[in-house]
Amino acid sequence: MYIASLGKLALGSRLKALSDHFYGAADEVYRTLGAPIESHWLPVLRYLWDAGPRSVTEVADAIGQTHSAVSQLTDKLVRAGMVRRERDPEDGRRTVLALTDRAHASLGGLGPIWCAVRRGVSVALEEQATHLLEAIAACERALAERPVTAAILAEHAAIVATPVEIVPFAPALREHFYRLNAQWLERHFCIEDIDRAVLSDPERHVIKPGGAIFFARLGEEVIGTCALLQESPGVFELTKMGVDETFRGLGAGRRLLDACIAEFHRRNGHTLFLESNSRLTTALRMYEKAGFVMQPTIRPGSHYERANVYMVYQRSE
Repeated sequence: MYIASLGKLALGSRLKALSDHFYGAADEVYRTLGAPIESHWLPVLRYLWDAGPRSVTEVADAIGQTHSAVSQLTDKLVRAGMVRRERDPEDGRRTVLALTDRAHASLGGLGPIWCAVRRGVSVALEEQATHLLEAIAACERALAERPVTAAILAEHAAIVATPVEIVPFAPALREHFYRLNAQWLERHFCIEDIDRAVLSDPERHVIKPGGAIFFARLGEEVIGTCALLQESPGVFELTKMGVDETFRGLGAGRRLLDACIAEFHRRNGHTLFLESNSRLTTALRMYEKAGFVMQPTIRPGSHYERANVYMVYQRSE
């Protein structure tokens, strides 16, 4: 499932999908068995049933929802004849929510259904039901100690404050050359045989023939890479550029591109070219801004099945 591949980035979406699934299942059960409630009503109705009349604020705090959400749901419950607003007998200035006689009668007959729900969830999820409830409780405790918004903003501030560093190839970085390139190739195309050979042994295919490899590093994390491959004396190919999708937007790609172009000039190269694909519009715009010019045809003898763009670097005077 695609959404699962996004990991923590789509945590809210995945939890919502699970929530919608359970709400839908409960509603289907209630309809099938003729229960006169909806699944979204349960937290408010059950809390008022257990605790007695309470204010909107008290209900919201107890069930972990916002004051606005509980207030809107209360309007629906009032229209459905399940809840009424009344003055607090102990404080006439305060309004509280109370169950109607209809609600008491409806909830009083739901015991067998609630028992079936508990058992059915246990059967469907087996031991995962217990693990899920424990994980939810642990998340609630953690978020109460440090709200996730504050944690995310603190991490973002740390990321943008850390400069992107460009470093040359070292054997300890070899695995990142494969990882970063394989990530985008598998996402957009596929890993071809020539990719697999170069990425698996960059010393043999890039460094030894007179090329260079650079890496972008953010603190201790390697977030991008790019290679300058020497095809023949003075002729170089800009190739194997990949930036970790998690860290795009920090300018790592342009920093890597500039490093390769600077190395090309340092070696007194006379031709620098690249091959790409027309689907990679963001990358193509970056190449054009750096001085690469689109050629009218694909490169003769191209090694890549995916290549339908051929660009050549024009030295700026």
